Amino acid sequence: MSESPPTTPVCYRHPGRETYVRCTRCDRSICPDCMREASVGFQCPECVNEGRRSVRPARTAFGGGAAGRHGYVTKALIVINVLVMLLSIASAGSGGAVIGGNGFGGLLGDSTPLTNWGSVLGAAILPNGTVGGITEGEWYRLVTAMFLHFGVIHLLLNMWALWVLGRSLEAQLGRLRFAALYLISGFGGNVLAYVFTEQNRPTAGASTAIFGLFAALIVIERRMGRDISQVIPILVINLVFTLTVPGISIPGHLGGLAVGGLMALVLAYAPRSRRTLVQAAGGAVIVAALLGLALIRTAALLA
Repeated sequence: MSESPPTTPVCYRHPGRETYVRCTRCDRSICPDCMREASVGFQCPECVNEGRRSVRPARTAFGGGAAGRHGYVTKALIVINVLVMLLSIASAGSGGAVIGGNGFGGLLGDSTPLTNWGSVLGAAILPNGTVGGITEGEWYRLVTAMFLHFGVIHLLLNMWALWVLGRSLEAQLGRLRFAALYLISGFGGNVLAYVFTEQNRPTAGASTAIFGLFAALIVIERRMGRDISQVIPILVINLVFTLTVPGISIPGHLGGLAVGGLMALVLAYAPRSRRTLVQAAGGAVIVAALLGLALIRTAALLA
């Protein structure tokens, strides 16, 4: 009885291709197009995909994704602020929106139709003759104000601070948690500006969120056991400017500082076993409390 000739192995995905290479994981034959380099030998595409699904993604010490080290949210926030500034200048149709000689030693720009529309404002008669403000139902102002600026100098100062602080915090917290910190800080500063500022005085700027990042950086660095001696002097300088330079919203800056610090405490000290749940619930409680303050202020103004 004659023996049958040996069969040449072929790729399991491409039967017409001969190959003598096998997947080190499932032992199936694979051709050069299907080879995926592994720590030892080669693997087939299915085994590579299965291995990726079984590997837990890297997380930061506070539960965020490692992708935060790329600073995508920080960069996106800067781009949004710059684009809104361009829209603000376009809405004004004049150079006064860039540098108009108002506030901060005469370096801040004038208000524009866009800042009139979106800044924190209790109630006032707008340049077009209409009455506008949060008491008129324009609650969106508590959010939009953190993306509006009075002039390019105002914008540049805030964006520089966001670039310096944001990348470090986003890398440690992850993208989602950093975005929540920024938005809640800005919202908190705007609410406090609404509560403690005369109703016909508009306030705007990313400073509310920036001060929240200052407080958060101190909390996060201390939680990690790191030295914060270099951060404190910068914060003190900014507080001195806030308290001494005319035209700056003291309630907005201090409110952002307080709310940012509180949110950072929630993010940094949430128990590991229920970290995401506690962080989300803590953020929701802070937002709810801020909305309560805004409602109380509105009721007082309407009374």
